[in-house]
Amino acid sequence: MSPIPSLRLLALSLALATAVGCASSPPPGRVYVVDRPPPLRVEAVPRRPGVGYAWVPGYWSRGPRGYAWVAGRYEVPPPRRQAWAAGRWYHGRGGWYYVDGRWR
Repeated sequence: MSPIPSLRLLALSLALATAVGCASSPPPGRVYVVDRPPPLRVEAVPRRPGVGYAWVPGYWSRGPRGYAWVAGRYEVPPPRRQAWAAGRWYHGRGGWYYVDGRWR
């Protein structure tokens, strides 16, 4: 058997492995879903439990059984953080994905 067909097979295998490895994949930690999230709920904001607490609004979380509402809550901001940047759902080429809220 000639080494040429074996080399061609090896080259084809390497090319295929490289193409699969370079395929576009979501950034680490990003999970895409197909269905659009429901509209945000209007929450009644309860009385603040004390001085220094800030309201963090609720959001839709996506799990294996679909979307589930995560209720808003009060939190004490970390030192030198003043405002909550709410998380939100974005639509990209792979579908819908959520970016967590954070203190800034």
